[in-house]
Amino acid sequence: MKRAHYDISDRVPSPQMQNGVESIIDIPNGATRGASTRVPKVSKKIQACTECQRRKIKCDLKEGGQKICGRCRKRGFQCVVNKNLQSILEDDGEWKARMEYTSGQLQTAVSEILRNLALPALETFSSTVPDQSSQHAYPSFDGHEEFHARMRASARGQEQERRTSQSATMAMTRENSQERPSFGEPGSNVLIAAPMGSLYEVTKLRNLRSNPQGYFQQGPAAPLEDKDFISSGEISLEEAEEMFKIFERSLNQYLWGGIVLVHKDLLSVRRSSSLLLAAILTVTALHIPGKSSTFDVCYAEFLDLVSASMLDRYHTLDGIRGLCIGAFWLSDVSWKLSGHAVRIATELNLHRSYARAIKGSQEHFEGARLWYLLYVCDHHFSIAYGRPPVIQDDTSIIQHEKFLQLPGVTQADFRLHSQVAIFIILTQIYNSFGPEVEVKLEEVDLGRLRQWNIEIDRWRVRWEPQLAPNPHISSYPSKGVNLHYHFAKLQLNSLSLRGFEQLSSQNISAGRREHANLAISCAMSILQLVIDEPDIRDALIGVPLYLHTMITYAAVFLLKVQQQWKAARLGTDSALIRESVERVIKIFSKEGASERHLSYHIARGLSKMLARLSREGQTDLNPEQRAALGYVDQSNGTNGIQGVNVGQDFGANYVPLPLYGDSPEMFDENFFPIGFFDVTNAGPWQWQPGTM
Repeated sequence: MKRAHYDISDRVPSPQMQNGVESIIDIPNGATRGASTRVPKVSKKIQACTECQRRKIKCDLKEGGQKICGRCRKRGFQCVVNKNLQSILEDDGEWKARMEYTSGQLQTAVSEILRNLALPALETFSSTVPDQSSQHAYPSFDGHEEFHARMRASARGQEQERRTSQSATMAMTRENSQERPSFGEPGSNVLIAAPMGSLYEVTKLRNLRSNPQGYFQQGPAAPLEDKDFISSGEISLEEAEEMFKIFERSLNQYLWGGIVLVHKDLLSVRRSSSLLLAAILTVTALHIPGKSSTFDVCYAEFLDLVSASMLDRYHTLDGIRGLCIGAFWLSDVSWKLSGHAVRIATELNLHRSYARAIKGSQEHFEGARLWYLLYVCDHHFSIAYGRPPVIQDDTSIIQHEKFLQLPGVTQADFRLHSQVAIFIILTQIYNSFGPEVEVKLEEVDLGRLRQWNIEIDRWRVRWEPQLAPNPHISSYPSKGVNLHYHFAKLQLNSLSLRGFEQLSSQNISAGRREHANLAISCAMSILQLVIDEPDIRDALIGVPLYLHTMITYAAVFLLKVQQQWKAARLGTDSALIRESVERVIKIFSKEGASERHLSYHIARGLSKMLARLSREGQTDLNPEQRAALGYVDQSNGTNGIQGVNVGQDFGANYVPLPLYGDSPEMFDENFFPIGFFDVTNAGPWQWQPGTM
């Protein structure tokens, strides 16, 4: 007899099916079960254990309400009952219900946290759902590098999108609880405070306060090391550890003994500040040969973090340290990073840390120390670019030596404060003579130059004996004082030539000639220190940008004075100048650093300058004079000076890699910015790009 066939939808579900299945399968509102809706077929309820089923005998498991049947108990078998579809569906439904409840709780909690922190709503955060067709497809061995690269790029894009969404909403949230504000902060009980304090007191708007938690919290509680660019695989942990050790024992020591780094290991840095981590690895990669690709990755990450920090409300001391590290070594963003760091520091009230530290507050000691570091960083680049400094010389700066009397002060502080002292003098010189490079100094002003020369002499006598040798960089601290002494003297005495387009032996007074010759002597002393002092020469690759700038300026000053004011018959020795500049070029061109390091660009620019001067100088000399001064025939491929051959020093096909910013011409032959102290760029002798 043939079995009758009928559609399963014609069956009437049993009460067990209705109660057990309909509660699990989602049916849209208003929908009814029809021919297209199939209910899972539920198997017969299992009553026997697996051992009794296998032998097809009756199992007494359910009769006695026990967990093991009589036969399994007697024979020592494991009594197991397989779950049927019904129980699986029931368990699955219970699990889903629990997960939905838990997910709802988490969503409510996160929304409340975002609201209290004045962050955008949860719905604004992006969420990536994996493609169902490829979520179980794993990359082949041959393509695993490409796969990881795509994953890193995706993670970076999501992080950038999150940062953008966070800053796209203006937070107008009131404070939930009354935290005790700092002195002078909005909402403090001080009668005479900043006007913003009154506005905050009335509105209680959270965004009117700068970092209510203060700067003593070194970092957020979240584990930053789980989401930095090391954990994402962009930089391996081993490579990061190696670069951190190099920074700690080398580059860090040139920042006055390590004031900028308070962490002992890489993990501590990762847990404290991603910005500090990126700055350390970026700067270190810049100083290691063959690390150009690593530098590019670190530099991109560093710029992303700096951009994100621009609109952040919460900052830490380590974030400021990271900005300072970048400013001291990354030439294309140094001025911007320095200003950004100072702005954040003032938000954290670091400019008031000195007064509290002097009164015995240990918690403000690091804040005051960092403020002095920022002062030096700010003045490095205000002098280099000829711009007014951001940090003014208030009581904390003028009386900075009182800080050295506090307990806990080290040799690092003495090194840093020696810099503070010399920049106080240079700032006073800047304010005394004004910023206009075309304005000549009158004869009466030369007397003030003599007074400032005495102040600089006193500075060297005061600080040079105070600085002890460093175990990592030998006697560089004390010899660095001598180098900065000549820097300051060069900058000061070169002002005697400011505003002159033409000089002759007739229109230059004896007093002006004295200061001009003193500037020339200091410039020569700078080059000789670089050439003759091993501690200075060995430090040349790792020192901050300011020293590269001043060494370059000394060389350019000598070359231009020799060419531009030859008629004035100043105390210049043409042969000695060419020889010294040539030796400095060789030192810069042979320094062991990444191809992106500034030293190679300095060497190339000075080489082209020297070659240009050599070609122009030959026209005034007879063959015997040219041979005596070291000139050679240019037809052999040299640049006109014995021993200066761009092809030999830099490679036959040398094409320098561009700098890592938008100004590849920086520190080339047409770009040696020194601003206020650059008295040679106001003259008629100007090189035009593309004339070489």
